[in-house]
Amino acid sequence: MRGFWATLSLSFLLGVAAAQAQTYPSRPMTLVVPFPPGGSTDTAARIMGERMRASLGQSVVIENVGGAGGSIGIGRVARAAPDGYTFDIGQWDTHVGSII
Repeated sequence: MRGFWATLSLSFLLGVAAAQAQTYPSRPMTLVVPFPPGGSTDTAARIMGERMRASLGQSVVIENVGGAGGSIGIGRVARAAPDGYTFDIGQWDTHVGSII
């Protein structure tokens, strides 16, 4: 029985030692604004992106994708790779109101 626990403990420790997390973020991030530049949402995104750049150590690219009441920009984020590097900023009508 003692050998079983020793083997189990050793295999657990080897598994933990082999698991290492990636550094995140390791490349620039994209913040999609579903409205044209110059509006209040764009301004908030640029302020937020600058603060994120300072704390994360990576640049945050602001991408304005206007049209269709924000649906085109939100669709671009929905089709992006699910790796955490593309995200969006919006408001009630782009995230909740359009679902109804």
